[in-house]
Amino acid sequence: MEHQRIRSNQLLFLLAIALLIVFGLSIFVGRYPEPFWMPPALLAQEALAQKLVFSLRLPRLVMALLLGMSLSACGEVLQMLFRNPIVEPGFLGVSQGAAFGAAFAILFIGGSQLNVEISAAVFALLGLGMSFLIARVLKFGGWVLRLVLSGIMVSALMSSGLGILKYLADPLTQLQEITFWMLGGLWSTTWKSVFYVLPAVLVSLTITFLMRWRLNVLSLGDATAFSLGASAKKERILLLVSAVVATAAVTSVSGIVSWVGLIVPHLSRRIFGSNAQYSLPGSLLIGGIFTIICDVIARTLMAGEIPLGILTSFLGAAIFVALMSQDRLKVEKDE
Repeated sequence: MEHQRIRSNQLLFLLAIALLIVFGLSIFVGRYPEPFWMPPALLAQEALAQKLVFSLRLPRLVMALLLGMSLSACGEVLQMLFRNPIVEPGFLGVSQGAAFGAAFAILFIGGSQLNVEISAAVFALLGLGMSFLIARVLKFGGWVLRLVLSGIMVSALMSSGLGILKYLADPLTQLQEITFWMLGGLWSTTWKSVFYVLPAVLVSLTITFLMRWRLNVLSLGDATAFSLGASAKKERILLLVSAVVATAAVTSVSGIVSWVGLIVPHLSRRIFGSNAQYSLPGSLLIGGIFTIICDVIARTLMAGEIPLGILTSFLGAAIFVALMSQDRLKVEKDE
């Protein structure tokens, strides 16, 4: 047990160092002054390079870090609380609510960045609230099952509403804007966007991090958690709200970025095991590294930027297939 604890701490330290290295190198990766590297010395010589780094690349990297950490932490919390390894941050209608809110703002409020971000965050939280309210009304099954069913209902409702808004949108302007937002990307990120989401993300992730050891208890079920002294329902709601608030905040800026909250917790548990005391911090660090790398590829690989959501889906699906293939090979060998 002591050996496992030391090993896990060492791995977390190495991941933290890797995150710092990836973040630092990413500042100098891009298409200026030429693909794919900007000499660090240029930063001290050219005002344009300074403006590019401090006004464009740096806020975007910070947002990518917040996005990866929030989605990964939310995925870890949901997968453990629902005891289901294929649950992801959009499970309770959050992503669908954010998409509906963004489309609503583009059609009826005005498509400014601030309006889209606020509307997306409001409807993402509304999706979560509707899921909880419907779960309280349902009489079938336990609390976890009712939340699952209500999340499916709210997601379907928001998706159908989004379909109606897309049908009403101007195909030459509004529909294109909605489509690009749903593809996911950080091309519009500014320091204003970062400061807008930072308080919600910091508070939510701090609560989630401090309660990570309670996840182990809550994942055992209500009866077992209660026997171990946990107030299961209250603590579960607090963790869910904290994780979803962070996701709603970053999604309002980035759009729909899939697979990060699904695949990163799998990778973390593969490295650290099922103990959330180590797998949750591992998810935060791996999620930050993964999203930063994907965003750097998105803005660097081609002259035109690749939507971030496409890259995370492609790489996430490939990693997921690789993980599942290894599990299958292991089972066949054991047999």
